Amino acid sequence: MTHARLLACHECDLLQVDADLPEGGVLRCRRCHGELYRNRANSLGNALALSLGAAVLLAIANSYPIVGLSVNGTLVETTLIGAVDVLYIDGMWPIALLVFLTTVAIPAVQVASMLWMLIPLRFNRVPWGAATVFRLARLAQPWGMTEVLIIGLLVALVKLAHIASVVVDVGLWSFGILMLVLAAASAAFDSRDLWARITALQNPGGQTGGSLSLPRGWLSAAQCGLMQCHDCGLLVKAPAHAQGLCCSRCGASVHFRKPDSLTRTWAFLLAAMVLYIPANVLPVMYTSSLFGAEKDTIMSGVVYLWTSGSWLLALVVFVASVAVPMLKIIAIAFLSISTQVHSRWNPEQRTRIYRVVELVGRWSMLDIYVITMLVALVQFKALATIQAGLAAVAFGAVVVLTMFAAMSFDSRLIWDADGPDHAGQLKHA
Repeated sequence: MTHARLLACHECDLLQVDADLPEGGVLRCRRCHGELYRNRANSLGNALALSLGAAVLLAIANSYPIVGLSVNGTLVETTLIGAVDVLYIDGMWPIALLVFLTTVAIPAVQVASMLWMLIPLRFNRVPWGAATVFRLARLAQPWGMTEVLIIGLLVALVKLAHIASVVVDVGLWSFGILMLVLAAASAAFDSRDLWARITALQNPGGQTGGSLSLPRGWLSAAQCGLMQCHDCGLLVKAPAHAQGLCCSRCGASVHFRKPDSLTRTWAFLLAAMVLYIPANVLPVMYTSSLFGAEKDTIMSGVVYLWTSGSWLLALVVFVASVAVPMLKIIAIAFLSISTQVHSRWNPEQRTRIYRVVELVGRWSMLDIYVITMLVALVQFKALATIQAGLAAVAFGAVVVLTMFAAMSFDSRLIWDADGPDHAGQLKHA
């Protein structure tokens, strides 16, 4: 049984009544104050227009060189795919794969999936395979890192400017505009509006579900025998045996709580802790030139930016590459321990910590993109060459593992220890 007029918060699972919002309005959870949804004007039309623009920009950005480096009349240029190819040839295929997926493949999947769903809807047709494509788009969303790539390119340009003349090419400008357009398309895309349109086309004149009154007190959906799909937001009544249940709308797996959430979180987190040490101790980059060879760690790169006068970029790199991974590990460990011991200390504050962890996770990829550009461009053979070190592989693994740890953690477990303030029962309106 679906419940059209009730919502369950994704972060604390509190059951609450849906509401009609004015244009641009935001509905927030009354317990943890997380955003439930936002009423966007012409959301699907705007998302379609922006996605078409993003598709064109993505093609241009990956077809033209990003930046060039000129030394004694020799010009070395590279596209993003060319930079990935250099890493692969150097034997750094894990980093090459990670960069390719996060900056080329996944943004392409994001754009293609939105166009796949939105173009048929524009002509009042139900998209073929909408459920599968929608889940694919949701899966890809956290891993598209175009905005991190842009900051990484700016840091690389500062470093390259001390080596030779830098030539900014079409690809860099295209990626910059793509970052803005892709972010705007993602912000405009409203999954509630999408599924409302699809449901209306599949069942013209049909009912979308019954209206239910809000129970008294603070009750979670799980306490009322309800589960909410984390992909499309559909609220369903759990059957007596809810093992292996799939959402009837998008086909995603539906659970009261993520299976083995804390176990998987600890597994990813402990692996990240182990790799964090070599990531910061071993050389992340090797530089060979007429003046000798140098080994650079992440911290030595920060020091170089600081001493060269680029103190703002030095601060950005330090925060993204040193502070953020360490603080993420500490924060996730704190959340896991406090949840495991059923702590009732300030669940709202702990939920805020979890939001921050999810928000900043991708920015740790900054140093990986800097290394990618430096390796691709500084290839002057006898004059100077740069190669990635093993620390780059370890650091990339730390970023991925901490993101997986954050995704595995179920923030609703924080609130389960708090329990309901008052008992209540669901009643039909």
